[in-house]
Amino acid sequence: MAGPKQSGTTRRRSSERPGPGLDEALRAIGTGAYVVDENGRIVAVNSHALELLACRAEDLLGRDAHDLLHRDAHGQSMPAARCGMRQQFHAARTAQGEQEYFARGDGTVLPISWLITPYDTGGREPGTLVLFHAPRTEEEAEPPSRSAPRKLSELERLALLAETTTRLTSTLDVEEALRRLAALVVPRLADWAVVDLITERGEVSRTAVVHAEGGTLVYREDLQGPMPPIPQESPLPLSRALRGAASTVAGPQTYRREPDSGIAVEQRRLFEATGIRSAAIVPIRSTRRVLGALTLGRAEVPGDFTPADLPLIEDIARRTGLALDNALLYQRQRKVAETTQNHLLPQMPRVPGLQMAVRYLPAPDASHVGGDWYDAFSLSDGTTALAVGDVVGHDLEAAAGMAQLRNMLRAYAWALREPPSGIVDRLDEALQHITDVTMATLVFARIEEAGQGHWKLSWSNAGHPPPLLVSHDGLAEYLTDGHGLLLGTGVRVPRTDGTVLLPPGSTLLLYTDGLIEQPGHSLDEGLSRLRRHAAALVRRPLASFSDQLLHRVRPAANDDDVALLALRTPLRTGP
Repeated sequence: MAGPKQSGTTRRRSSERPGPGLDEALRAIGTGAYVVDENGRIVAVNSHALELLACRAEDLLGRDAHDLLHRDAHGQSMPAARCGMRQQFHAARTAQGEQEYFARGDGTVLPISWLITPYDTGGREPGTLVLFHAPRTEEEAEPPSRSAPRKLSELERLALLAETTTRLTSTLDVEEALRRLAALVVPRLADWAVVDLITERGEVSRTAVVHAEGGTLVYREDLQGPMPPIPQESPLPLSRALRGAASTVAGPQTYRREPDSGIAVEQRRLFEATGIRSAAIVPIRSTRRVLGALTLGRAEVPGDFTPADLPLIEDIARRTGLALDNALLYQRQRKVAETTQNHLLPQMPRVPGLQMAVRYLPAPDASHVGGDWYDAFSLSDGTTALAVGDVVGHDLEAAAGMAQLRNMLRAYAWALREPPSGIVDRLDEALQHITDVTMATLVFARIEEAGQGHWKLSWSNAGHPPPLLVSHDGLAEYLTDGHGLLLGTGVRVPRTDGTVLLPPGSTLLLYTDGLIEQPGHSLDEGLSRLRRHAAALVRRPLASFSDQLLHRVRPAANDDDVALLALRTPLRTGP
């Protein structure tokens, strides 16, 4: 295994490639570290490990860690049944040990202390993080103080920081990130955790006050809520942390003096209500600004915080700040996109005798906006137009294309007294010349009264899933006539129309493919699922029908947005 050392972090190429945060997490660890997959094979390693083991990355990656590294004191291979690290790996829990030995590339054995912990690699399967180092001699070791709390070992500190990075950066939800933060530090470092965040308007909110009670975390909502403004001159710890000035160790006595601000009053109330006798208060910063402050408090945990504890807590707060900044930016983007989508999707017209309900659900992992759309509007001849379509993409560009397509469809449908196939054909012809849309699917329909309680529907389908018609008695059929090529292919073929009479009390459903498509399942399965549930729900009020249909039919693994338009004809009550 001998060879030149490598800097940074190296990963094995594989189909189960770990997430992008793994490199940074291992690079930031100041001791030997590697990650193994669910089978115990090494998938990533940092430069400290390569230096300690005197080997190259290619000698480690893809190899079984136990077979390659684990040895007894004489350098002999060790059966897995006798290896404590291997047993803890199979138990999938955090553990540590001493007086173990690793094989080095130069043929010698390295005495090590180790810590392993389950680790989210960002792939589909969980991994395990292994931290190791050559322990100090007895002369170098510091005797523990009986009066002080148990200090985290260097490996435990590094494992905590690595876990903080991977857990906080793997979510883009602020509340979830704060829950994960609380679970990381309580009760490991303290029995109270308090997070104060600064809003974009400069206001302060006490977002989380968390206490460890037994094995559970309890949120003290009575201590959470809005806070007074940040004083610009106060020397007290929380005020300074919220200004990004300094980290401080504090206690109840800090706030027993005459309060100099409303924040000082709230801090006194916090200490009195929680019984915290010692606290570490540090700023939460992003690369752009101060986001708030983290307070860790000890009421029952033995020992008080000292200035020596602050660097670790500052490092945790710094990683928290980066994760929160990403989450806040993402939420801001989603809010902008949601507002855009709400303005792009139209209000439904009132058509005497008809009920209509519409729903739009965004793709869960996209920008909360996409190319799926619905529309309904009155035409110049007194009929009503209905449309549901899907422009390729799940971003603002797709939403802009959707708006172009919808507006063009409205203009053609209003100006041209042609059947739906003629309108769709005109739209397809103009698509590539005056829009940014490359490809789209569409169902465009007209509906009008036909007498004796019936309504006439005519439609043309451009590569879209077929409309579903469900009678009041639960008979469901897909309307497959009028089907043609999707928009944007450049192929000119005649388009056709379908026509059907909608019986009294029937429900028509137009929808996009996100409602029925599911990875690993055929389209026929999705269509069958939709038909079955629509028939079962057809007697429900139309709003409830639409909501329950989305809840029951939309696949849990769906990564697409969904648009749905449901229409119901009046149920004839007379003879």
